Amino acid sequence: MMLPWALWAFLAVLNIFSIALFGIDKIKAIRGGRRIPEVTLLLVSFFGPFGAYAAMLILRHKTRKPKFLLVPIFVFIQVGLLAYLIR
Repeated sequence: MMLPWALWAFLAVLNIFSIALFGIDKIKAIRGGRRIPEVTLLLVSFFGPFGAYAAMLILRHKTRKPKFLLVPIFVFIQVGLLAYLIR
């Protein structure tokens, strides 16, 4: 079964949003502004894990926080779900 293009587009938007949110939080961390709550970042990471993981690696943001070790697990969960839905 092939996934509809709208679902692929939705996943792409979620991952782009995830990268943007991590980037905004990184900028706020540098400038000392009001930060995005970690719960929000983790929730966005669950739905857009590829973007979150890419942002963590590229921006080196939230890589030392133990909670954010969940992000690679979220990647595997999403890959598994997509593999199941595509087959």
